[in-house]
Amino acid sequence: MRSTRTRGWLAGATSALLAGALSLTAATPATAAVIELTSGHVDVIDVNHAAGGPIVVSVRDDTGATPVERDPSTVVFRVGSTAYTAVPSGSAWSFLGSGGHAYVLPQTSTAGLLWAGWNTTEVASGALQNNRVVFRLTNVQGPGGFSIFTASGGTPTVLFDSGDGLPDSLNVNRNVHAHVNWGFDVAGTYVATFQVSGVRAANGQTVSTTGQFTFQVG
Repeated sequence: MRSTRTRGWLAGATSALLAGALSLTAATPATAAVIELTSGHVDVIDVNHAAGGPIVVSVRDDTGATPVERDPSTVVFRVGSTAYTAVPSGSAWSFLGSGGHAYVLPQTSTAGLLWAGWNTTEVASGALQNNRVVFRLTNVQGPGGFSIFTASGGTPTVLFDSGDGLPDSLNVNRNVHAHVNWGFDVAGTYVATFQVSGVRAANGQTVSTTGQFTFQVG
């Protein structure tokens, strides 16, 4: 993974990524029907883990009146034309491609776009070593680069970047609800594969699962 860069462009606090919790109401089960999500709050990677059990990854859909937990294979995240934006000048922004523009789902709530993040508040305290999970981006299929980054105080911090080689990994504490920027170099369909893993505190055994997340861009 390329070295961390910083730049603040889309407002939001980087500190919310690795610490802090958000109380969430119970979600109702989802059907298996494929659904396209276009705007509103969504936790792309929603992690659930109880002591001794498996790690379960779902999509937490808060775009409607009632929260819904969905199988990632049944969801398409729509990144509409309003996400198309000019890339700031400077080498720190080269991870967003060389075309001068990119599509970005911002880390702050923006009308007409998905407000996308992740959630580990349903990982039981003490179940995993260091009370954390590891997000590992292992593969991206798409027409251009895919990145996840935060921005604060004039600089970006790149967390995942398919453009400089994979896999990329990030340690995420339990009990965290965070929003980040999701970047796509050009329009098209992207399928990002994430592995989520942890080490059981009780016996040192690694437990993991993999999910594929589809984004339709442009």
